[in-house]
Parts: sequence; C-alpha cells; structure tokens
Amino acid sequence: MAATALRRPVGHDDRLSLVEHLDELRARLIVCLAALVVMFGLCLWQNDRLLSVVNHPLEQETQKQVDRGQGTLGGIAATQRSLLELTEVNRATALELAKPSSGLPAETRARFAAQAEQLAAVADGIPTNIEGNKPVTLGIGEPFTMTLAIAAMFAFVLAMPILLYQAYAFVIPAFTPQERRTAVPLMLLVPLLFCAGVVFGYVLVLPAAVRFLQNFNADEFNVLLQARDYYKFVALTLLACGVVFQIPVGILALTRLGVVEVATLRRNRRYAIVIIAVLAMLLPGTDPITMLILMGPLILLFELSILLASVFAPRPAPAGGDGADDEEPDDDAV
Repeated sequence: MAATALRRPVGHDDRLSLVEHLDELRARLIVCLAALVVMFGLCLWQNDRLLSVVNHPLEQETQKQVDRGQGTLGGIAATQRSLLELTEVNRATALELAKPSSGLPAETRARFAAQAEQLAAVADGIPTNIEGNKPVTLGIGEPFTMTLAIAAMFAFVLAMPILLYQAYAFVIPAFTPQERRTAVPLMLLVPLLFCAGVVFGYVLVLPAAVRFLQNFNADEFNVLLQARDYYKFVALTLLACGVVFQIPVGILALTRLGVVEVATLRRNRRYAIVIIAVLAMLLPGTDPITMLILMGPLILLFELSILLASVFAPRPAPAGGDGADDEEPDDDAV
C-alpha cells in the first residue's frame, strides 16, 4: 500500500481501511523525513554560506557604527585611523630630515632614513578595515550547536515544497470536488505568501530591527550579542512576517465560507488600514519612516485580498430562482 499511495494519489471515492490510511501516512512521513535529511546534509555542507546570510544584517548595521566611530569597535577603528595618520606624519617628517637638503650630518640623516623605514613598516601593520560585529558564542560547544540549528532551519525551508505536497496529497482526497476547488488555491497560496513574507522580513524588517535595537543607548552598554539570542530573534522575526503575509488566505477563506462579505471589507477599509498601521508599529525596530515603508506591502496585500475575494467569492443565488422550484399547479385545475 505504501508504494501504491506514493505512486498515485488516493481518490475521493476510494475506500481505505484504517490500516491502509496509517500505511499511507507512514509512507508519506518517510518521504518527508528523507527530504529533511537530504536538505540538512546539503545545508550542513554549505553552513558557512548560510551563516554569512543570517549574520549579514547584523554585520551590515554594526559596520555603520564602526564607520561612525560608535561602540567598542568604532572606538578601536577611530584609534587605528588616528595612529595611522600620526605614523604617516612622523614618516614624512623623517623623510624630509633624511634629505641632504636638510643640512644635517650624514650620520643623523641615516638615522632618520632608518626611522622612516621603521615607520613605514609600522603603518603597513596597522589594520585599516574593521568588520562589523558577529554573534558571540560563550559555550565551548555553542559554535557547533548553532551551526546545526541554522542548517536545520534552512533545511526545513528548502524541504517545505516536498513537505507541503505530501501533506496536501494526504488531506485533499477527503475533500469533495467542490471543496477541493476552494481549498486547493488557498493551499497553494500559503507557501508562496510565506516565502514572500520571509523575503520581505529579511530585506526590510530585520535590518531596521537590528539598527534600532543595536543603536538604542549604545553609549551606555558594551553591546555583545550572543549567537543563540540573535538566531532566535531572526527566526521569530521572519516567522512573524511569513504569518502576517497570510492575510489574503485568511480573507479568502472567510469570504468563501460566507463569514464576511466583500462589500463589508470595502466599507471597512479604513479600519483595516488602522489595524495594519498597528501591526507595522508592533514589528520590532520600527521608526516612523520604517513603519510607513512596512505598511505599504501590507496594504497592498489587503487590497489584493479584496480583489481576489471579489473574483472567487460565492455568487448569491437569484432571489426568484429559475422557476424550477415554483409552486406546483393545482391538480384540480383544468
């Protein structure tokens, strides 16, 4: 039965016993587990690239602090620049004094020439580029465990199409053809909107959140961000954005079930905009400008939801019917 279940989808009219249902479930779970294992191995192989992707928002925002001379790394960078400038000034002075035109004795000019060479070597050894912060690990095994966690997170995202297909293939046969016409489009929208929300969160929300939280009272703290806390924050932020982007699915489901009408959504559009503004404000690290930027895609999603609902919403039945259910004539009438 396991091979049969995976070879062809189960039809709505098929009658399976409890054992056959469990056998099909087992087969699909095995496929899901195999997909996760393969994707986990691939992600573990490329863990350095994945860690660079996750760490990029933190490094990018803290690099701006370094360039402005803020924080511990910014102070070190400012000190290094000052030291380099001082070294170059002293080297230029030594070179001028080492010239015959300086009028100094040859022995003195030789010492200044040697000093200029030493200063040049010192200048070459001063680092001129300090990168932004990376997450800090405190435990001896934390780099290993955090690498496994990041690989597992990306493996789940990459395996999502296979996982969703197996879940849908197991559940959809229970739907009638009419229910399937409603459920399948919604099911297909869920992963697409979730991925769009994750990309939106990574590009806009996460950098804004890191910028706000890392700069908040930065002069009063020696900011060191632990890897476990940072990766948990990244996962929760991207998950929240993926869930928020399910607005069209929720609205389509409500309209298809008849809980709310499209006309009601249009009339109450102003209240929806207020709710969207509150959601954008509650997202981490939002200032007024960032809030307006975040509101744009959410309002577009709401308007898209109304448009899709107006297309796919069930049509109301005619008030008078088509005449088929009219009152039957009196049998005694001639």
